[in-house]
Amino acid sequence: QVQLVESGGGLVQAGGSLRLSCAASGRTFSSYTMGWFRQAPGKEREFVATISWSGGITYYADSVKGRFTISRDNAKKTVYLQMNSLKFEDTAVYYCAATQTRRYGLRYLNEYDYWGQGTQVTVSS
Repeated sequence: QVQLVESGGGLVQAGGSLRLSCAASGRTFSSYTMGWFRQAPGKEREFVATISWSGGITYYADSVKGRFTISRDNAKKTVYLQMNSLKFEDTAVYYCAATQTRRYGLRYLNEYDYWGQGTQVTVSS
C-alpha cells in the first residue's frame, strides 16, 4: 500500500509557473505507475499526465501538452508536475494517483488505486 501527499499548489498569475510534488510512502514506489489528475469546481476529475514506473514513458492530456511536464525521482519516492504558461482554465485541485498496474498511458480514474488529498492551484487572469 502507498500513501500520497501533494504539495506545491498556490496562487499564480496567468503565464506563470508552479511545480507540484507528490511524496509517497512505502518501499515499492519504483514499481508504481503514477498520474496527475485535476478537478475544477463543478466539473469531473480529469486526467492530466501519467508516467511509467521507470520514468521513461509519459503521456499528457491535450490541454496541457507542451506546457506541463511530469517526472519522478524514485530514490526520493516523489513525482513532480512542472506547470508552465499557466492559464486561468488550469485552476483546479490537483491530485496525485498511483497504481501497481504496469501499463503505459493509464488515464482513467478507475485505473488508479491510491490517491492523495489534493492541492489547490489557482491561476488569476
